[in-house]
Amino acid sequence: MFANRLKELRKQEPGLTQAKLAKQLGIAKTTLASYEQGKRQPDFEVLSAIAKRFEVTTDYLLGENQTPKWANSKDTNDLAKFLNDNEGSMTYGGEDLTNEQKEQVRVAMATIFWKEKKKEKK
Repeated sequence: MFANRLKELRKQEPGLTQAKLAKQLGIAKTTLASYEQGKRQPDFEVLSAIAKRFEVTTDYLLGENQTPKWANSKDTNDLAKFLNDNEGSMTYGGEDLTNEQKEQVRVAMATIFWKEKKKEKK
């Protein structure tokens, strides 16, 4: 997840090459390339520097949450409330979902929610 998020964030900025970003972070280009390829993981200091550089949380970089960069706190709170309010009623065909299935539904719902919210903000 980290490799994909890092590459995605870098590519969202026109002209931001691996070499430029590596220089900004004070690391070698080959190190950054290995992060983007998923061959290496950064230490905490570099992870924090990357999060600060792109104005995202380390949780976002590590795939711990799905909150997109452009979301404001109201959006985040609204989604959290919706998911929490509806978690206990997650069934399929009358059968309760497993915790793993509930998490998959939460990810799917978050993806749909953020896609719609992004359209609203444009």
